[in-house]
Amino acid sequence: MPYIRKSLLQLVFSGSFMKRWNDKLRPMELVEVDKQAHKMVAAWLLFMLNTKDMEPRERVRLGDEIVEGGIFDYLYRMVITDIKPPVFYSIKANPDHYRKLSEWVLQQLRPRLMPLGLDFWEKINAYHLNPDENSLSRRILAASHMYASYSEFKLLQHLNQPDEELHDIEQNFINRLEGASDIKGVSDLLNSEKTPLGRFADLCGRLRFQTRWSQTPRIPETSVLGHVFIVATFAWFFSLELGACHQRRQNNFFSGLFHDLPELLTRDIISPVKKSDPVIGELIKEYEEKELETKIMKPLIEGQRQDIAGRLGYFLGMETGSEFEAAAIIDGWPKKISTEDLNSRYNDDRFDPKDGELLKLITQNYMKDPVVAGIHVGPLLADFE
Repeated sequence: MPYIRKSLLQLVFSGSFMKRWNDKLRPMELVEVDKQAHKMVAAWLLFMLNTKDMEPRERVRLGDEIVEGGIFDYLYRMVITDIKPPVFYSIKANPDHYRKLSEWVLQQLRPRLMPLGLDFWEKINAYHLNPDENSLSRRILAASHMYASYSEFKLLQHLNQPDEELHDIEQNFINRLEGASDIKGVSDLLNSEKTPLGRFADLCGRLRFQTRWSQTPRIPETSVLGHVFIVATFAWFFSLELGACHQRRQNNFFSGLFHDLPELLTRDIISPVKKSDPVIGELIKEYEEKELETKIMKPLIEGQRQDIAGRLGYFLGMETGSEFEAAAIIDGWPKKISTEDLNSRYNDDRFDPKDGELLKLITQNYMKDPVVAGIHVGPLLADFE
């Protein structure tokens, strides 16, 4: 049975320290974990658009590949932290050099990942040592990577004039995204100001501007955007440990990724405020739901993206009362269920299940305490060896 090492959770969190674009003037610190969150938001949107006509089993398989690939890419990046992108792409252009680098990276990751089981270890080895760059999952992840990096670039572009590199950097992003334009939704992301899908993706990226628990000193400070990626990744690993079915662990990842979406509209209201009085809590929840409907769901629906809006609603627990409630699709409708029933009766892809208590555990315990020197991710980490 897979189990999670403390060192793996620390590695996931370490992306909060990893600076991006650190050779350019930046309006704010840009960090790896924020970029990865934005990348996976875009990957989910492309996944939704490109699987509408897929047979359910094939769709679940592709979803697994996209989430796993995103996590595999992130763990790889955590090891090669000091290699600048132009150098890395030069290495990648030479298959022998890239394989040697990948073998070294996997050697560094092995002690943290082997406890997850041989199947997981073989998957990450195959992903990095025998890549199929033309697979749909790889192409979706590559396009999402370009979109998220281009979004960062546009934040700092105006501050770095004149800079001879800027034109070439921007053109490279545009060329790569246009090269993936046969994937449904990529053109929407490239022209994000003009399309409902692109505007939604850009809006999600704005969560990097919000500091999580802004009135509480934290080292490092983490944004809401980075926080949701860490929660999503933890949820995926814990789902493996729980023996969750494929659809359940995908839903747990994406529910974690979007669970703080209302904070785009309300900012990060800390739990002590929400729970200070039942009336205040209800008022905040009512306001969040109203703003979500007006600012996010309505534009998506009016832009013919009802499927995106509906799925977001499921992840956010809009039909079942809370994102922290276990749920499944029963007789065609989302239903709130107990965790006991989830484990015993509905842990099957055909019920489209998702956890609630698991996300609550992660957000309220693993991520609530200040992180000191990158080695203390929360009080419960002491439970993991």
